[in-house]
This record gives sequence, C-alpha cells and structure tokens, in this order.
Amino acid sequence: MTRPEEPAVEGAAAHFRALEQLYAAAPINQLFESTLTIAQAGVAEIRFMLDERYYHAGGAAHGTSYFKMLDDAAFYAANTLVTDRFLLTTAFNLLLTRPLRSGPVTAQGRWVSGQRRVLIADARLIDGDGEEVARGTGTFMRSRISLSSLSGYGAGAA
Repeated sequence: MTRPEEPAVEGAAAHFRALEQLYAAAPINQLFESTLTIAQAGVAEIRFMLDERYYHAGGAAHGTSYFKMLDDAAFYAANTLVTDRFLLTTAFNLLLTRPLRSGPVTAQGRWVSGQRRVLIADARLIDGDGEEVARGTGTFMRSRISLSSLSGYGAGAA
C-alpha cells in the first residue's frame, strides 16, 4: 500500500527533471557549458564553466554572463513552484562584487516569496575558490505559455 504523499513527491520530481530538460534544450544554453540540478522545491543550482570567450576588454567575465547565471538560477528556483506555466523575468537587480575569470562557477537560486501570479527569487554566484562574486534578486510572473506546450519540457511532468 502506498502512502498518499508519494504521488506528490513523484510528481514534483518529474516536474524538476522536466525543468532540467527544458534548461538543457534552450538554444541559448548551447553557448554556455552548464548543467541545472533541482533537488527540492524552491531551490536550483546551475554549474557553469567560464573561459575567455565571456571576457570583456578588461580581462574578466562580462556582466552579461553574471546576469545569465543569476537570472537562470533564480528563475528555475521559482519555476519549481509553478507546474503549469512558464515564468517570465519582469525585473532583476544585480550586485557584482568581484571579477570572474576562467573556471567553474556555481549559481545557487532560492525562492523567496509569492506563488500566485508573481514570484520573487534570489541567486548568488560562487567562484571556483568558494567565494561569492555576485548576487541578484528577480521578480517573475506567470506567462500564458503552458509548460507542457514547450518541446524541451520533459514528458510525464506534473
């Protein structure tokens, strides 16, 4: 006999795997060596590998790389709580505290508040030495786009 909570856990896990597949299928992610992992609702982690292709003229990662990593981690942390709709970023604030150079970077996203129409999530970037190099907070809203209509969203998700 199965316990009542088991289907919900299975449904959440299926949704998390489908979001990971959606991330991997996004054309923009062909430009970034990265992997999304979702272990629980409200939390997302993306591991990136940066190299000189992402540098500005001053010899460190351009701010677009920071934004991409922070926005993605916060976005997916928020979208773990929404199983029917794709979220859209409506605002994002960044704080860049240290330059990033080549090597591994981890973006850690965390849902902060909201679940109906607007959600807030934050993220931080950790360099290969374990130092925080940036953080950001985003506002995300439900779109009219059904997750199940997106070709990258895995089959069998909640």
